[in-house]
Amino acid sequence: MITGNILGYQISALSEKRLYASNPSTVEMLPETFVPATTAETDRAVRLAAAAFRTYRNLAGTLRAAFLTAIADGIEHIGETLVQRMMEETGYPQPRVIVERNRTCSQLRMFAEIAASEQWREIVVDPALPDRTPTPRPDLRSMMVPLGPIVVFGAANFPLAYSTAGGDVASALAVGCPVIVKAHDAHLGTHALVAEVIMNAARQTDMPEGVFSALVGDGYETGRQLVLHPDTAAVGFTGSQQGGRALFDLGHQREKPIPVFAEMGSVNPVFLLPGAVAADVEALAKTLAGSIALSVGQFCTQPGILVALRNSDTVHLLDMLKIELEKMTTAPMLHTEIYRSFHNGIESIRNHDGLNMICDVMPAPGLHTSPVLATVDATNFLNQPQLHLEVFGPFSLCVLCSDPDQMEMVASSLDGQLTATIHAAETEHNRTSDLMEVLSEKAGRIVIKGVPTGVEVCGAMTHGGPYPASTDSRFTAVGARSVRRWVRPVTYQNVPSVLLPELLKML
Repeated sequence: MITGNILGYQISALSEKRLYASNPSTVEMLPETFVPATTAETDRAVRLAAAAFRTYRNLAGTLRAAFLTAIADGIEHIGETLVQRMMEETGYPQPRVIVERNRTCSQLRMFAEIAASEQWREIVVDPALPDRTPTPRPDLRSMMVPLGPIVVFGAANFPLAYSTAGGDVASALAVGCPVIVKAHDAHLGTHALVAEVIMNAARQTDMPEGVFSALVGDGYETGRQLVLHPDTAAVGFTGSQQGGRALFDLGHQREKPIPVFAEMGSVNPVFLLPGAVAADVEALAKTLAGSIALSVGQFCTQPGILVALRNSDTVHLLDMLKIELEKMTTAPMLHTEIYRSFHNGIESIRNHDGLNMICDVMPAPGLHTSPVLATVDATNFLNQPQLHLEVFGPFSLCVLCSDPDQMEMVASSLDGQLTATIHAAETEHNRTSDLMEVLSEKAGRIVIKGVPTGVEVCGAMTHGGPYPASTDSRFTAVGARSVRRWVRPVTYQNVPSVLLPELLKML
């Protein structure tokens, strides 16, 4: 396992500082020591990426595809070593780890297909019209081109799918952008194993040195240096609103501002219309409980708010939901900071006006945590914006409304969301339509009769939303269209064929 920093094809460990990963199940440090990047190493990583960009951006898409495919093959090849290390660093059970590994490899191969097809180029040709009057039209050809070196920050809750070989990295590499990854401190070993796979894949497929570098961070300073480096072209981040906003502000304070694409989570409201609640309370309770507690609630799409009418069916639903949540065995949260933030968040809302705790925090060893459920009257919810904020973890707040119109008022009061879900009976389509009108202004994905957790990696997926769910609602962090974050359009006017890029010569 590489415990230093990967700078192109070199391993570097200049700092005297040492970092450790820990096992959240036992709250014990793991034995390996990792060396954070120095200022000089961070600078070298970005400069290597800038130099590699001159070559990498002009490689045939099939060559970039071979690189991405080799990464997926390499991740699968190290097999149980990676699975065991990720389990040690996350507390996730083996099936959860394998699902994430498979997703990571699948999306690498999806982006390999995108790279090979060059479909991301979005080529447009408007041929010359020399005889047009009163003004002839010149020959105009446009296509997307890569931005340059991309900095990606690893996510705490997805050590594979949103981190060192995750969607941000794969989509950027697919369109010709070199990548520098800053590891998340919670899974340094998982990062090291995957980073070595990517370095080896780059060598095997003859990629230019610097197409990929991987750094262990020295606190906030490494991230700051990466964002402010003059050769950095854009940033990808998945994590807290505080962290994403700090990086976003840095990117825009530069002399030459750059885009910072931060996906920062949301409360992902679930609207429960009375017909759906009455139809099958037990099934609905099981569905909601499974989504609330999935992976100890550590998904950015976890349903943090439920919205329902105050009636006897909802009381029954809450009773059943309490039973289902209390059946859940406690499990460890990913690391101390997430655990502390979750419990501080629960304590901060506990004494708000009208809040009633249905399932409260249960005593548990170490970082183990149980689901928490509370209710509040819609009037109190509307008057207390603090209750609208995300508590990252297995917590959901049920907002009890007097009528469907008040449910729409709740929907209108919410900030930007990654998702919004509606459960409704077939007889409630008119009310569903009205809610969708409001929620389509708030969320990047609308779910009907489902749960927000689980993000399909495909062409139609939108994983983003209006602020504060993300810093730019025009883009998605998941799926084929995520490549659009790392490209820009260039138009070639009256350029002789001999000087045109190869892809435009053929048209």
